[in-house]
Amino acid sequence: MAMSNNVIAAINFAAMLLSIPIIGTGIWLATEPDNACVKLLQWPVIILGILVLIVALAGFVGAFWRVQWLLLFYLVAMLILIALLVALVVFTYMVTDKGEGHLVPSRAYLEYRLEDYSGWLRMRVQGPFKWDRIRNCLSSSNFCAELNQSYHFAQDFFNSPLNPLQSGCCKPPTECGYTFVNPTYWISPINNAAELDCAQWTNDQTQLCYSCDSCKAGLLANLKSEWRKADLILFLTLIALILVYLMGCCAFRNAKTDQLFSRYKQGYT
Repeated sequence: MAMSNNVIAAINFAAMLLSIPIIGTGIWLATEPDNACVKLLQWPVIILGILVLIVALAGFVGAFWRVQWLLLFYLVAMLILIALLVALVVFTYMVTDKGEGHLVPSRAYLEYRLEDYSGWLRMRVQGPFKWDRIRNCLSSSNFCAELNQSYHFAQDFFNSPLNPLQSGCCKPPTECGYTFVNPTYWISPINNAAELDCAQWTNDQTQLCYSCDSCKAGLLANLKSEWRKADLILFLTLIALILVYLMGCCAFRNAKTDQLFSRYKQGYT
């Protein structure tokens, strides 16, 4: 029985270690500027990782010190957390399934359209109140100002692989026909009525295209890329956590069988 308890304790310790990539994924998302402004996925991931750590710790203590009710709590609570993690992994995959960048003639970077993304994601950025908060957060960062330090000539800028936020928020859409002066200063629109975003553009360095739908789309494209990476980490961790949980169930069942057999032998003798 002592050996079985040690095995269960080791398995629960492995579950404790598996909480690290979950918590780490949430912390990584929280450090990214776009996720820090939107604040959607990182906190559920961090909270779920902390709960996995607490439950696994309870199972470890229960196995090491032979506290039966803690082991039962671990088995039930961890099953619930695994179900929640499955739901989170599936949900994240589904809401990031849509949306791709569009090629632009004579440009190395892609441009993005808001209508390409899932309705759930669009709802997170549409609406004046929601976007005003996100826009103020984005404009306080320096990802647009960095472009002026990196690119001084139009062709160099056009050949640059901008990230979705830079493409959507720091410049006007290409179809508007603005003339390049520097990455965040453009003049002489040829077709200013091509779309609403063309009229939204301003050379005010605190405004730029932060009010444009292209900026919202660029934000969602960035979120999609980061969430997909996070989802892969969570999926691999989920598989490992399920295997560890199943091993824990088997070890717990064997321990109970050994205990009943030991009591039977004692009663028989």
